[in-house]
Amino acid sequence: MPDLDRLQLHPPASSDLPALLAFELENRAYFENWVTARASSYYHREAIAAAIEQAQRERQQDLVYQYLAKLDGQIIGRVNLTAVTRPYFNKATLGYRIGEQFGGRGYATRVVALLLEEAFGPLELWRLEATARPQNLGSVAVMQRNGFHQYGRSEKAMRFQDTWSDLLYFERRDTQTMA
Repeated sequence: MPDLDRLQLHPPASSDLPALLAFELENRAYFENWVTARASSYYHREAIAAAIEQAQRERQQDLVYQYLAKLDGQIIGRVNLTAVTRPYFNKATLGYRIGEQFGGRGYATRVVALLLEEAFGPLELWRLEATARPQNLGSVAVMQRNGFHQYGRSEKAMRFQDTWSDLLYFERRDTQTMA
């Protein structure tokens, strides 16, 4: 798809508040099918403003790197690196979510690819980790298309929506640094 080249990642800024709140509200029910529900209090201007400020602080502290995935200025998803661990490991955990109306069109794969460039470039990370439930075939495919290797599986590792679920563990190393 030609518009994949127009995708960009941007750290959240206070100017993103109205669009980010709208994105979260629009996709709330969809996201809750895949990830733990956020508290109802999250879906208000004040909470989104506080979340943006927290994201900025955590970035400055080299703890978490959050990005908004934008297509021609419109938020289509979010992607982040959490649990940044330095020194010796230089690793982080990858997480992402793409809005329902943008699913199945290659956006998630491209967003993760853009994040890999950032992680293994300016952020100087050596390794990224990610998890996915086996039934989330789309997420598993995104990991595989971006060169992640599955290195493990935990049985009944999480309870989500009153059902036990396994977790698949993925990793991707910076081949430039580790050559």
